[in-house]
Amino acid sequence: MNKCVGCGAVLQSDVKERIGYIPKEKKSTAQFCERCFRLVHYNDFKMIDLETENVLDTVNQKGIYAFFLVDLLNVNREVMNTYHAIQVPKTLIISKIDYIPKYVKKEKIKFWLQEEYGVKEEILFLSASKNVNISAILNTLEKKNMKCAYLLGYTNSGKSTLVNRIAEYANITVSLVPNTTVDYIKIPLNENYFLIDSPGFQYENPIYRDKEVSFIKRINPKTFLKPITYQLKKGTSLILENTLRIENISPKCNVTLYISNLLEIKKVYEKNEDFKHYSKCEYFLKKNEDVVIQGLGFMNIKSDCKVNIYIENPKWLEIRNSFFERQ
Repeated sequence: MNKCVGCGAVLQSDVKERIGYIPKEKKSTAQFCERCFRLVHYNDFKMIDLETENVLDTVNQKGIYAFFLVDLLNVNREVMNTYHAIQVPKTLIISKIDYIPKYVKKEKIKFWLQEEYGVKEEILFLSASKNVNISAILNTLEKKNMKCAYLLGYTNSGKSTLVNRIAEYANITVSLVPNTTVDYIKIPLNENYFLIDSPGFQYENPIYRDKEVSFIKRINPKTFLKPITYQLKKGTSLILENTLRIENISPKCNVTLYISNLLEIKKVYEKNEDFKHYSKCEYFLKKNEDVVIQGLGFMNIKSDCKVNIYIENPKWLEIRNSFFERQ
C-alpha cells in the first residue's frame, strides 16, 4: 500500500475528488498525491473536509506517548480540553516561540498554563522555523525511554514543520491550509526513535470558512509578532478582519492586540453600524484579562472597562486571566 509522503494519504487513481488521488500512469512512481504535488510545486491550495474524531481514540488505545503542539496565540479552552482528553503520558509543546515578545518569560507562561488550564505535565518551548530547542523532543523520548510518540495538535500548529526539522525529512508537506496531513506518517528520528505525525484536530466551529484560503494564510504571523495597543474612547470600536467588532461603552478602554500583523484592523466610531447585526456579547472586563478569539489570537485588556463585542458566533470568544504581569 503506497502512501503520499507529503500528507500520508493512501495513493489511489479511482476517484479524483478523493484524498490521495494520482493519475493512473503516475501511480507506480509517484511520491506525492496530486494535491500535495500541486501544493509543493505550484503553491496551489485545495481545501478538504477531514474527519479526525478518531485520532484521540487511536492515540489513547495504541499510543505510548504523545507530544501536543500549540502556539501561544492559539491556547484556548477548546484546544486545552483536547489536550486533557489525551490519556497516555504526554508533553505540552508551545511552538513558534519566535512569535512571542522577548520580554515574556517562559517560566511565567508555564505557571499560567498550570493555573489557568490545569496543565500538570512537562512543558517545552520551541521554534521549528528558527531551529530553537528542537533537540528537546528527542531528549524527552530518551529520558523517558520511549521509542515512539504520537505528534498531535490542531491544524496549523506547526507539526509538519517540526517533523522536517528534527528528522531532516524534507518530504512532509508544510502548509498554512488546514488538513494538510490526512493520515498517520511514521517518521524515524534516528535508528532507535520515531514520531508518528497525525492528522490535525479541527475546531468544532472554525472561524474561517472552507474557501477563505487567503484569510487562513494571514491568520498565522510570518515573523516576530508586533503587538499593537489601542486607546479607545467611549463609543469607539475596533473591527478585526471583518470577523468581530469590539465597542467600548465605558469612559476609556486600552487594549493590546496579539494577533497576526497580516490581519486588517479598523477603528470606527458610533455612527458606523458595520457588523452590529452580529450577536452582541456584553462584558465587564478587568485590567489584565484576555479576550481570546478562537483561531485568531487574543486581546489583552489594560484598564477596567465595559465593552460590547459583536461576533457571528459567540462560541469563538473566551475571557481568561492573562499571563502578563499585573502593573
